[in-house]
Amino acid sequence: MSVRRTVLSSGLRIVTEEVSSVRSAAIGIWVNVGSRDETPAVAGASHFLEHLLFKGTTSRTALEISSSIESVGGEMNAFTSKEYTCFYARVIDTDLPMAVDVISDLITSSLVTASDVDAERKVVLEEIAMRDDDPSDLVHDLFSDTYYGDIPVGRSILGTVKSINDMSRTSVFNYYKKKYLPEDLVVAVAGNIKHKTVVEMVEKALSRDGFLDVKGVPQVRANTPIKIKSQQSVGLINRKTEQAHMFYGLAGVARDDDRRFTMGILSAALGGGMSSRLFQEIREKRGLAYSVYSYAQQFAGSGLLGFYAGCHPSKAVEVVEIIREVLADVAENGMTHEEIERAKGAVRGSLVLSQEDSGSRMSRIGKNEIVYGEIMSFDDILKEVSKVTSEAVRKVAGEFLLKRPTLALVGPYKDTKKFEKVLEG
Repeated sequence: MSVRRTVLSSGLRIVTEEVSSVRSAAIGIWVNVGSRDETPAVAGASHFLEHLLFKGTTSRTALEISSSIESVGGEMNAFTSKEYTCFYARVIDTDLPMAVDVISDLITSSLVTASDVDAERKVVLEEIAMRDDDPSDLVHDLFSDTYYGDIPVGRSILGTVKSINDMSRTSVFNYYKKKYLPEDLVVAVAGNIKHKTVVEMVEKALSRDGFLDVKGVPQVRANTPIKIKSQQSVGLINRKTEQAHMFYGLAGVARDDDRRFTMGILSAALGGGMSSRLFQEIREKRGLAYSVYSYAQQFAGSGLLGFYAGCHPSKAVEVVEIIREVLADVAENGMTHEEIERAKGAVRGSLVLSQEDSGSRMSRIGKNEIVYGEIMSFDDILKEVSKVTSEAVRKVAGEFLLKRPTLALVGPYKDTKKFEKVLEG
């Protein structure tokens, strides 16, 4: 197994991982653009465009795009985040040339017609409505908006009903032509492949319509610290729900911070599974919630550590109090050696198990290249996890767990006063 990297004169990066023991291959084209790159006028454009590129190109209809992959038993999809967009396919290794050609066609030659924009606009609006109908999903967007405020990284990836309705074909197409440049792309391929052969087929496929006929330098997002104008204490969406859905979040470490591995272990120990501290305290001991979890999230220039719980509305204040008590205790006293080792084992195990298929390996090398401009070896990642000590976790906990929190709530509440009181205590 080996990871190799080639950079073309256009700035396009091609990274591969050869896994000769499988009969599959996965390709992903990663674009260095996401919702944090949008102005309010085109909020949601990155995600809208992700949908539109499947609607047809100069050489393929939408049906031909989907059927080409499905007819060989493969899978194809895409996703948008705050900082990048990815289009991917996974097929039998012998069908990789076709998959590379199809995914590349979306990038170089999509039509983005006015009729397709109008049709897909309805689909995106339905996706926003679906998010709004799922409070366990909605609370995360509410937290981001409450914590960051009205700045790009705080806005929803989906955009707003108004911004999607107002977006014209011209504005979306111009966004496509401006953002989808070779220097902002990473092509990642993993599976039963050869690097040289992949480079040749990618060059051929992406040369369509003169796409690679430019000079460029690979672009990596700068880790400029994000300035938060006015962090709110509590964000509330009043809904007549059977459960209150809450997300309690604090400032974390940014993407380029070496402490991100320690933060990951701290998050896992606090809410990473059934044996984690918060799961035990909130669900197992008191039966206050069904779902309890945490995660550490890193962006360029910012990071978060957050805790989710869904509980009966009458128990929400108690759950927030427990979260605060647990975090305060860990900040002051750290965690036991057993808790840290258990969390490290869980993180190591999930990392290893996540690399059991070509799609996961493609995602790892593609994401590493698009956000860091380099690929950390899998063994080095495992070493960093193993190096995390109880003292390092205690130090990070002491620095971050007592930072000013932000709470997002979706539930049947008229105001936030009682929650604000708990946060002030």
